[in-house]
Amino acid sequence: MGWRAPAFDLPNPDGQQHTLAASMGENGVLVAFICNHCPYVQAVADRLSADARELQKRGIGAVAVMSNDYRNYPDDSPDKMKEFAAQHGFTFPYLIDESQSVAREWGAVCTPDFFGLNRDGLLQYRGRLDDIRPNQDESNRVPELLNAMIEIAETGAASEPQHPSMGCSIKWKK
Repeated sequence: MGWRAPAFDLPNPDGQQHTLAASMGENGVLVAFICNHCPYVQAVADRLSADARELQKRGIGAVAVMSNDYRNYPDDSPDKMKEFAAQHGFTFPYLIDESQSVAREWGAVCTPDFFGLNRDGLLQYRGRLDDIRPNQDESNRVPELLNAMIEIAETGAASEPQHPSMGCSIKWKK
């Protein structure tokens, strides 16, 4: 906790560049390493989208980064990214880390992998989206990331225990 997040400048599937600085909200930013084909991401995508909308209302930016080798995993191609973002109602940029350098610099290891930064760009949250398991009733959901990011926006840090995210490994280029 507390490390300064490395800057990035990545394109979305339409070629528009986005930086970490431009993604930052007045109260911080959520950076989510995701992809289209991972069943773990597919299971949380709608909840991620809803939580991101709530964070954006509170001055917290959001951005997703796809670092998989999409040439060997075509379900993660830029065209499929656009479809995935539209299907799940993303209100945040979904960016392509084709060189995989951003994932390596950030230490991302799986999809989904969530990083919550405070307004100073310092890491304050690294954990899962929530406590929901596959096929579990969502009515008693604890939105761990949302709660932590709200606390970060208010105090600059998160105090709750953080549980690691589970998911598919990033598909590295050979």
